[in-house]
Amino acid sequence: MAIALRVMKFGGSSVADAEKIRNVARRIADAKESGDQVVAVVSARGKTTDGLVAMALEISERPDPREMDMLLSTGERISCALMAMALMDLGHAAVSFTGSQAGIVTDDAHTKAKIIEIRGDRVRDALAEDRIALVAGFQGVSQEDHNVTTLGRGGSDTTAVALAAALDADVCEIYTDVTGVFTADPRIVPGAAKLPLASHEEMLEMAASGSKVLALRSVEVARLHDVPVHVRSSFLPEEGTWITKETPMMERAIVSGIAHKSDEAKVTLLGVEDQPGVAATIFTALADALINVDTIIQNVGVDGRADLSFTVPLTDLRRAIDTLEAMRARLPFREVVHDDQIGKVTLVGEGMRSNPGIAAKMFRVLAAEGVNIQMIDTSTIRVTVVIDRRHVERAVRALHDAFDLGNEAERRRV
Repeated sequence: MAIALRVMKFGGSSVADAEKIRNVARRIADAKESGDQVVAVVSARGKTTDGLVAMALEISERPDPREMDMLLSTGERISCALMAMALMDLGHAAVSFTGSQAGIVTDDAHTKAKIIEIRGDRVRDALAEDRIALVAGFQGVSQEDHNVTTLGRGGSDTTAVALAAALDADVCEIYTDVTGVFTADPRIVPGAAKLPLASHEEMLEMAASGSKVLALRSVEVARLHDVPVHVRSSFLPEEGTWITKETPMMERAIVSGIAHKSDEAKVTLLGVEDQPGVAATIFTALADALINVDTIIQNVGVDGRADLSFTVPLTDLRRAIDTLEAMRARLPFREVVHDDQIGKVTLVGEGMRSNPGIAAKMFRVLAAEGVNIQMIDTSTIRVTVVIDRRHVERAVRALHDAFDLGNEAERRRV
């Protein structure tokens, strides 16, 4: 049965030059000629966004966020207009829209806005007129002041999935320079296998734990609105990875894959008062400073004092330390220490819910490799360890081998 409405998203590497734009236009045209309605979301070409940021920094050391959004949003608009021209040359009626014209309404947090709603009237009208609708990714318009906003890292993925949800599309196809989601980063594990299926929940854990195939916020939207996502290659016609609400029981993996991060830091507050409300005060201040905190551990208090450790993105480390030091007068503690040489390795799999011993095996494998575990964090389908950054790649390879993730039959034994 033909798909009635398809949202197709193409990343920057897919539209990096004129020939690639023509190739993508041909792919969009093929989808239209198959009988589907098509909405395509495109990113800025190649390194365009990086170039725009560099231009801004040539002018100002601290560019105004509103003006940065005005500047950065142009990259996707250029791609959109060029793609419409290419489709017209192929004989298809096409029309391009900015995020604002497509009705993508956001909050007013410049450079990292969140989508509030998608009205999409002009996109629906274009589809009703049998035209291909092209929407500039990564951008919208603020609800209060009607300013141009951008959505931050991975914003075009989020645009595509949110449009698919708003338009009740049958699928959101994310075209990228890899053929799907793999059991580990193929650059580290050459034998990593492509996953044919993954659940929204598994993909959410993998994206949060370091997998860069899909932006975390896009997976959150897909899970919230039950949007089927198909991650596939821009350059090859083969099937990719289908990400859906849940995988069939027969296809459910004990361990689906391994994700990792090498850009995290650990912060420890020594000698914090061990009493109600202290943790709330600390993490409220960090949240107000827009610092994303992960993997929190507090030890058992002694003599009314405890040590509190947590991880933050490496880029937020200085700001986190400054925020904590500013609290010293009203929230006494002995010292702030940090480690900017940590990494994280995460096992993810739906089958962990009903298969005990996964964490124990993980810890045995790491011990055999001489890798010391500094912190542990878990969910029902995930086990994350914080380790020395130097050992991350070795740990990923050892765990991939130990759980035989390159073997389809072994992964799916439940």
